[in-house]
Amino acid sequence: MNGRRFAVLGGAGKMGSALIDGLLASGKVAPESVVATARHAESLEKVAGHGIGTSLDNLAAAKDADVIVLAVHPDDTADVLGQIAPALGPGKLLISIVTGVRTRRLEDMIGADVPVIRANPNIAVVVQQSATVVCRGRFATADHVALAKALFGTVGLVDELDERHMNASTGLGGCGPAFIFKIIEALAEGGVKMGLPRDVARKMAAQVLRGASEMVLTTGRHPAALKDEVTTPGGCTIDGIAKLEERGLAIALIDAVETSSRKAGMLWPE
Repeated sequence: MNGRRFAVLGGAGKMGSALIDGLLASGKVAPESVVATARHAESLEKVAGHGIGTSLDNLAAAKDADVIVLAVHPDDTADVLGQIAPALGPGKLLISIVTGVRTRRLEDMIGADVPVIRANPNIAVVVQQSATVVCRGRFATADHVALAKALFGTVGLVDELDERHMNASTGLGGCGPAFIFKIIEALAEGGVKMGLPRDVARKMAAQVLRGASEMVLTTGRHPAALKDEVTTPGGCTIDGIAKLEERGLAIALIDAVETSSRKAGMLWPE
């Protein structure tokens, strides 16, 4: 990333450490260019083995960084921003992956004209397969957006949207992997029920999701059109689809995304 230095505040947490793992695995970010912070030394032990820098001092980490990734709990946001405020300015880029906190609120907490980008990567950053959406604050330029997209582009797909879409993209993109894990688990259980070895059923279910996803992304075709190609008249697939419709799979997944999206907006209400 062109010699830039990164500070991941809260980098020992689930998303912070996952992002660090993904960035390092991509080969696009050097370990020596990354510093992770946490409140407790014990937490930093989780990421210390990656060859990155670690610190309990958020301000010191922010001072030495070009890009500061805020990866803390929403309730800790104001406190951490207060700590690092002396290190922030037009020459720094703050990228927040904190759920539910709008860019305007972040800017107000900082109290200065600091470039802010909000992003919502998901846990699949670990394997460079995240679906990330970014949006810009008032003082972020096109160059700042390009830098954020390049950063998250190393760990998956990335799009820029208006901030009004961020909670919905959290409900789908951020929470979605958990929904898919449940689907994989259920498909695998179905295979086991019909006699497949458990390890084979789990691997097959995951590969089925991977293959189907890749077809959608590669061909650009609507999933319904691809589904029709698999569903021959009078075949076994249509009977399975009929059972899914009977049990309300589509409505359940739509409701799951809606519920998670609404919760994302409630974590830090305006």
